[in-house]
Amino acid sequence: MNQFIQRKRWEYPCLILLFTSVLCVWKRSSAQIRYSITEEIEQGSVVGNIAKDLGLDVHKLADRRFRIVSTSMQPLFQVNHNNGVLYVNKNIDREELCERNSICLINLKTVVENPLEIHYVGVEIVDINDNSPSFPEKEKRLEIAESTLPGARFPLDAANDPDVGINSLRSYELNHNEHFQLEVKDRRKDNKIPLLILKTPLDREINTEHQLLLTAFDGGNPRRSGTLNISIVVLDINDNSPVFDKEIYTVSLKENVPVGTFVIKLNATDLDEGPNGDIIYAFGNNIRSKVYDIFSLDASTGEITVKGLMDFEESEIYEIDVQASDKGPVPFNVHCSVVVKIEDVNDNTPEIDVTSLSSLIPEDSSPGTVIALISVLDIDSNSNGQVVCSLSENTPFELKSSFQNNLYSLVTKGHLDRERISFYNISIFAKDCGEPSLSSFKTIHVQISDVNDNSPSFSQNPYTFYLYENNAPGASVFSVTASDLDQNENARVSYEIPKGEGAGTETFLNINYENGNIYALKSFDFENLKNFKFHVTARDSGEPSLSSNVTVNVFILDQNDNAPVILSPLSPNGSAEAVEEIPRSVNTGYLVTKVRVYDADIGYNAWLSFSLQQITDPSLFGLERHTGEIRTLRPITEADSTEHKLIVQVKDNGNVSLSTTATVLISTVENTESFAISDFANGPKNQGENIVTFYLMVTLGSVSFLFVVSVITLLVTQCCKPSCVSSKYARDPNYAEVSGNGTLCHSIQYRAGDKRYMLVGPRMSIGSAIVPASNRNTLVFAESRRKDSLEDCFMLQTSEYVLFSTVD
Repeated sequence: MNQFIQRKRWEYPCLILLFTSVLCVWKRSSAQIRYSITEEIEQGSVVGNIAKDLGLDVHKLADRRFRIVSTSMQPLFQVNHNNGVLYVNKNIDREELCERNSICLINLKTVVENPLEIHYVGVEIVDINDNSPSFPEKEKRLEIAESTLPGARFPLDAANDPDVGINSLRSYELNHNEHFQLEVKDRRKDNKIPLLILKTPLDREINTEHQLLLTAFDGGNPRRSGTLNISIVVLDINDNSPVFDKEIYTVSLKENVPVGTFVIKLNATDLDEGPNGDIIYAFGNNIRSKVYDIFSLDASTGEITVKGLMDFEESEIYEIDVQASDKGPVPFNVHCSVVVKIEDVNDNTPEIDVTSLSSLIPEDSSPGTVIALISVLDIDSNSNGQVVCSLSENTPFELKSSFQNNLYSLVTKGHLDRERISFYNISIFAKDCGEPSLSSFKTIHVQISDVNDNSPSFSQNPYTFYLYENNAPGASVFSVTASDLDQNENARVSYEIPKGEGAGTETFLNINYENGNIYALKSFDFENLKNFKFHVTARDSGEPSLSSNVTVNVFILDQNDNAPVILSPLSPNGSAEAVEEIPRSVNTGYLVTKVRVYDADIGYNAWLSFSLQQITDPSLFGLERHTGEIRTLRPITEADSTEHKLIVQVKDNGNVSLSTTATVLISTVENTESFAISDFANGPKNQGENIVTFYLMVTLGSVSFLFVVSVITLLVTQCCKPSCVSSKYARDPNYAEVSGNGTLCHSIQYRAGDKRYMLVGPRMSIGSAIVPASNRNTLVFAESRRKDSLEDCFMLQTSEYVLFSTVD
């Protein structure tokens, strides 16, 4: 605190000194200099020599930084530092600076330094007549009722002149007219208010509007002026009713015009003006309520537009009552009639109605049978309502028109076949004659009912079946199947074997009447029955019933169910044991005997092979495996026994092989003449083989020739014999018709040198056949003649065929 007091004490003398200096300066600057210039003076014009008038040294002005202190960005005045002259720096508008003040004075503050001096200079701006009087508006509109009495006053807006003094507004003048005069009222200084005074009554019917010109003048020289255009509108009184230009308006519209479509514009006029002449349009009271839903009326313009949808079929014409009223205090109104005629357009599609429809039609219906009655309706008029009907293509139906318009009957035009087409979708097309045309269609469904017009049909004709012998009695062996294109009871098929078949098949065959399965009542024996055929009848359950027959060919196939039977050598009592006597002097290879065997089976089941089961001296006798020949293997010596026993086993080639045995007792005796002849017959080994080979070659040629002739004959017979064998099997060389009874002969193989042949037993089947053996490339051919001699039957074994034949 003490420090603050000491500081203040130190500052007080300084402050006193500064205050004294300012007082001195203030005294020196109290003197004023005043200049006068006119507004709008050119830029750069000299106002006065301010340095000289202030008593300042012109040469020190720059050093002392003589200047005018101004707050504006661009001061109005500037000082020339070289001569101290004050000049105009920018354009000066007195009205902008001082508005309507009578004296416009601008105070300038000048400053010089070293020492500091402040001087005040006043510059008076003198007004010039640079502004004309002007009204707030260029035009003035007054509405005066024609009933207004003379003497009525109507004040107007005063003119404005920003100049002052003599240059300001001084007077008004009104152009000459017979109804109005001007009066000016002074309200304050330089503010004169003009008034219009009605001298004579106004008549709107004579002149609805009056144009006046008011002119304002100032006192300048030359004087300036401004004008105001005054429009006097004479207001009407409601003394006239609205009038339509027509009593009845007629207009046509298409029924499909969209909402908002312009219909007509009504025109009612009223000689009055203002509210008395303004027209309001409205629907009259005596119109149908439907009109309000379809049409709308603009109350101010009288335009009628479409508000809702129109339908020619509902109404062809609308009569609309319209009222026009003015807006006077007591309104007047008038009425007119608007007739709107609706034009038909093709906006309705034909409607198809189907009656008396019979949806279930028998397939045996005759052409022309009526199925349905069809009526077509189009509610449009004229050609828009005329309809043409047609049917979809490729149907056995047609339309027939009746005596009534747009009424048709749907009838059959051809025969129906349910098995081909059981259901029809019939499309009925209706097309009107409008432009553009409209169409519609309707689909009706017709079901074709079945009649029994189809016989059962077998899946094959004829059937060919192959059945192995020794079948189980009572088992199903094969089946036939027939189908019927009809339906329900007409397609229910039953099966039967007709009685009185030639082979008496009904005694050993039975058929399931529901599914066609055929059962064998007995076991078949190939050796007794090779084939047979019978017929099967398939019958539907329709009324009347229809049937069809099929031939069934059955071929019995062989099984290995017969054991080989020894034919020779046999003892006198018939047992398979014989005694053969041979001389002791026979050579090697001597034919002691040949075991001849018969097998009732065929093919591989009858293919036999021989083997020794027991022999007293294996080094002395040998057995040919395929021919059954017993020959000596070496000469007989004195040391050999005179009796030998051989047990020969014969076995067939079936899947389950069957066999039999033969006992051969060989006794050696001394040479006799008869044995010599026998030896001579045997001859040397090579010579005997050559002779046998020669005969076999001749036999082979004969058999081949007979085989070719037999095959050709068989083919011709099969081609000429109708329906004997199914075409499916006729093309297969392994199959043919077999008839008659009998068995194939047994086979015995024979070797001649390095070649081997097979001889077939004598019992041949009656007739001829080509039947399948166990090997598909085995062909068996049998002649119809039967031979008792074993040597009369031959079989040729080749790489591809087994050939059977007989010779005389």
